[in-house]
Amino acid sequence: MKRTVLIPVLLLAVFALTRWPGTMPLNFSMAYGLVFCAGAFPRRLPWWAVFGTLVGTDIGLNVLYYNRPPLEDYHLVNYIGFAALYVLGRLFAHRASVLKHIAGSLLGAILFYLITNTGSWLDNPAYAKSLAEWFRALTTGTSGWPETWTFFRNTLLSGGLFAGLISAALQSAEAKEPEPEEEKEPETAPEAAPEEAK
Repeated sequence: MKRTVLIPVLLLAVFALTRWPGTMPLNFSMAYGLVFCAGAFPRRLPWWAVFGTLVGTDIGLNVLYYNRPPLEDYHLVNYIGFAALYVLGRLFAHRASVLKHIAGSLLGAILFYLITNTGSWLDNPAYAKSLAEWFRALTTGTSGWPETWTFFRNTLLSGGLFAGLISAALQSAEAKEPEPEEEKEPETAPEAAPEEAK
């Protein structure tokens, strides 16, 4: 199997395995970097494979592990955040430097955090619908849960880390793949020069 196919398959498999609860710290996930890189490398990481793995693992965990409905309201907000990450990734060329991909993913992580926490603020009755409560949703959150700024920290760290690793792996695979040889046109015999009139 070619490296350009093997690496994306391995990335999706590792991503699916790391979604098991307790494998990673809360909000420390491959998802942010993976979805961003799917936008930047659409031929190597097709959107349908990445989002299919994301939705499939969400459904599997909810049904098999949490004993809840396959998908819930908060999933829609998460998918809107991931769609924004993907679109942002599309603005970055796949041949951009790894550092640019890390910077883009960090920007995407901020965007994802704003979208999902704003959704939580709108949906959760524990928050009054005021600017101060929106700020609380972005910083401390509700009691009984870790402070939301810690989720933001983990989102940023994992987004940048995995975007850098995934970008480097995919660029390395592309660099080592031999360029397809161009077909040479058949050489034709040179036309004979017309004889000069005698």
